[in-house]
Order: sequence, then structure tokens, then C-alpha cells
Amino acid sequence: MRVHICAVGRLRAGPEKTLFDDYLTRFDRTGRALGLGPARLIEVEDRKGGGMGAEAALLRRAIPKGALICTLDERGKTLTSPQFSKHLGKWRDAGRGDLALVIGGADGIDPGLRAEADFSLSFGAMVWPHMLVRVMLAEQLYRAATILAGGPYHRS
Repeated sequence: MRVHICAVGRLRAGPEKTLFDDYLTRFDRTGRALGLGPARLIEVEDRKGGGMGAEAALLRRAIPKGALICTLDERGKTLTSPQFSKHLGKWRDAGRGDLALVIGGADGIDPGLRAEADFSLSFGAMVWPHMLVRVMLAEQLYRAATILAGGPYHRS
């Protein structure tokens, strides 16, 4: 199952990008044998300042046709890492070819796009900067792959 991280904004060089790239590389290495990945980042930017509606239109174009859509949203479901890994495994085993993990901009995800999602995931009740959410998501993808592989990275 290919993983597409569709996100508003550009991740510039710096510690967040370094961490993001590292965890995505680890995910690709670990996930390959499990039928997960590759993962890629698709960044969109609303240069005209159209707000959430314009961002949603750009995000919809970035999402592959037929992909399972999972938004990252504070109103979503809070999962443990093992639960998240089970969801990834279930989606893969159901024959889903593509998973789109959608991260909105500073104002969040347009309600219409949120309603179209198959699943909504929350990293807690707090609001996180969308650049940090990318890092946290990449780490959780790697963690999920190691859980599914029976590796030692996740300890609980």
C-alpha cells in the first residue's frame, strides 16, 4: 500500500525536515517487506490566500484516485501506536492500493474535505503545528511498520 502524505505548506530545511526524512526512510525500509510504502510527501500551497476552501481543492487534487483518505485532525480518533499499526495492516490487507494522510494548513482542514475522509486521526486534544505533525506522523508510520514486523523499536 503506497502512502501519500498530502500536506499544506512547504517543509523547509531544518530539524523538522531532517527528522521527517529520517523517519520516512526508515518506514520505507521496514515497510517494504510488509507491503507498506513507499511513502511520499505531496506539498500544496495556496498562493492566492483562498483559505481552507482553496487548500481543500489543492489537497483533493493531490490525493490519488481511489485512495483511502485519513485526515489528521484534532476532532479525529485518538489511537495508541499498536492500534494505528492495526489500522494500517487492516487497510493494506483489504487491498487498498493507496493511503492518503492529509494534513491541513494553519487553520486546519476544510469541513467538506473532513467529511469526505474515510478516517480521521488525532494526535491528541492539543493543536500541533502542522510541520511538527508531519514529523510525528512519519515517526508513527515507522513505529507501526516495526510493530507489524515484530521489531524491537516499540516497547510497551
